[in-house]
Amino acid sequence: MEPEGTPVRIPSAQEPVVSDTATGTRALDRAADLVAAVVHADEPMTFADLQDASGLAKSTTSRMLTALERAGLLERDAAGLYVAGRLFWLYAARHDPWAELVRLARPVMEAIGEETGETVHLSVARGDRVVQVAQVDSTYLLGTRDWTEVDVPAHTSALGKVFLAWDVLGLPGGALERPTPATLADRAAVRRDGVRTRERGWALTLDELEIGLTGVAVPVLDVHRDVIAALGISGPTPRLEGRLDELGRHLLDQSAALTSVLRGSHAHRSTRTEEVVA
Repeated sequence: MEPEGTPVRIPSAQEPVVSDTATGTRALDRAADLVAAVVHADEPMTFADLQDASGLAKSTTSRMLTALERAGLLERDAAGLYVAGRLFWLYAARHDPWAELVRLARPVMEAIGEETGETVHLSVARGDRVVQVAQVDSTYLLGTRDWTEVDVPAHTSALGKVFLAWDVLGLPGGALERPTPATLADRAAVRRDGVRTRERGWALTLDELEIGLTGVAVPVLDVHRDVIAALGISGPTPRLEGRLDELGRHLLDQSAALTSVLRGSHAHRSTRTEEVVA
């Protein structure tokens, strides 16, 4: 409190008046910049990196990073470097973009299973790996295993070959694995196989992952005509090898049907968004 009789100081017209709201907005902007820097970085960031990027004082940077860690927006790895926090992973887990794809693909996969009797697979590319996100089991007693948690080299599976042929994935460095004598372990041979795959529209593995196992797969396209998944079947080689063309064409038809469903779902979501905005 000012002493009695002390005149009240009024800022001059030239002196800026900073409100609490403006100060709070600036702090929020700075915190958002720190989070954005970490999320967009190619590798974890040090405290010094973030201070340099933000231009903030060391004490201010420290207070903001502590608050962002407390909120779960940032966290530190085992080396003490800053990475995206648990809230990002929680959001990703609850809003898995592949969950909707699996839901929409399930009727198509079941139809393929009923028509062919073989095991049906749906895979996506995550990072440099092929991940199977859904499977419909074979109706035969002699079928294939559950591949949903099995990690196999992309060049040894029909699903992986789809992603290689359409340049969604590249071959890993070093020597290519060769689980069977039939595996294409030569890079030039894999590239030639990719050209044939694109020409006919479907990928094939014949005893290349396991002796006696054959797979056929096709790409699934999104609304932008980009490959977002691979749809395929697998089964014993003696049962499939005489009808590869038939199975390939059937998968292409079903993939086209799934692409149409995905486009319709996208259009429906866009319409709903427009209605909400309106």
